[in-house]
Amino acid sequence: MRETDDHALTDDLALLAGAASEAGRIALSFFNRKPEVWLKNGSSPVSEADLAVDRYLRETLMAARPTYGWLSEETAEAPFRLDSRRSFVADPIDGTRAFLDGKPTWCISVAVVEAGRPIAGVLDCPATGEVFTAGIGSGACKDEQRIRVAMPRDPALIAGPKPMIDAAHGHLKRTVERVSYIPSLAYRIAMVADGRLDASFIKGSAQDWDLAAAELILSEAGGAIRGAGGEPPRYATGDPRHGPLAAGSGPLLKSMVAALAAATTPTS
Repeated sequence: MRETDDHALTDDLALLAGAASEAGRIALSFFNRKPEVWLKNGSSPVSEADLAVDRYLRETLMAARPTYGWLSEETAEAPFRLDSRRSFVADPIDGTRAFLDGKPTWCISVAVVEAGRPIAGVLDCPATGEVFTAGIGSGACKDEQRIRVAMPRDPALIAGPKPMIDAAHGHLKRTVERVSYIPSLAYRIAMVADGRLDASFIKGSAQDWDLAAAELILSEAGGAIRGAGGEPPRYATGDPRHGPLAAGSGPLLKSMVAALAAATTPTS
């Protein structure tokens, strides 16, 4: 990355962090105060808090970077997004169900994506007081302290859907313990990045805004997210939906990818 790009990346990361911090304050003004809630697609809740945060992020970030594209869970796509060199990818409140239930494990997720990959990302978790940041090639931090994935341990602490973990046991080659459900996918991936978890399976319904910032934080902490073919996700390129994924590091991640591959291989 050229020096000018380095400066631009630093500026983008600072922009994301400032916007996410203010967005977190907006979200907290609705937290535990019974915001109005609607159902989208018949089952997924969205609250007035989600919409207020989305509006703030969109207006603030696009005013600062009018040539960037915009993709978020709560906003219709801008028609020029696919023509933009860089795009913002945002989830105004990742973990809306936890937010509505008064649980602290939700976060503001914002990333800058270039050529399908995240280059700057922030997860601001106002109810827990944690802030995760990462810039490509510059490491990942939690509350301004560098973080790394955990060293191998026994049993390995794995999050994610129970059927995926159960189906993977024959491939994992080590003792695993499934942790309790964590509603925010982005926060769950951040817990892998800072070593509280070893890994997580991700069911085949995650979308760009769930993953982009968290994946960069994990990769800069020494981990990765991979699909059944061993490939990393790509973002802001068209369809935001992703198939089953695994998040982790080292031999455990390789075993999880093998389990995903076995689950998607047709049997004769």
